[in-house]
Amino acid sequence: MEGGAFILVLALAVALAESVAPAERKCQLSGLWTNDQDSQMEISVLRDNGDFHGQYLTQVTLSGGCARVSPLRGAQQQLGGEGWPTFAFTVLWDKFSNATTAFVGQCFVDAGGKEMLSTTWLLREAVGSLEEDWKATRVGRNVFTRKRTPKGKILPNSSPLCEAVSLPGP
Repeated sequence: MEGGAFILVLALAVALAESVAPAERKCQLSGLWTNDQDSQMEISVLRDNGDFHGQYLTQVTLSGGCARVSPLRGAQQQLGGEGWPTFAFTVLWDKFSNATTAFVGQCFVDAGGKEMLSTTWLLREAVGSLEEDWKATRVGRNVFTRKRTPKGKILPNSSPLCEAVSLPGP
């Protein structure tokens, strides 16, 4: 009989979680996020009008080299209390690449309370001529999940590869 009681309690918990409306499971953009390629972003300020800014540290570069923290700026759609917000932001790959990426996405919260940012991105790389324009834009998808960290500095200034490159030889 104990197994039946457990199943009943589990079924009730699932039903209750699924009955919680999206407005009651809010997704907040501010904070630290990591994606499926271990890149990290920190959205540090989300203003009342939906504008936000932060920093992005990619683990993927066009050159395969060292990546540095880059600024991001964006806006979140203000909702009237229903659904989950959509947003867009750009990252200017500061100091290590001649490219810009624009992300668009939506924030979701699953039945267990896990926040996710589902995004699609366009990366534009500078090319030398109009004839090369065809290869200058790439498209992709990333899913970000919230990363919990202790208070204090959240993002390092560069990728681990930068640190390895700057170490003196033996």
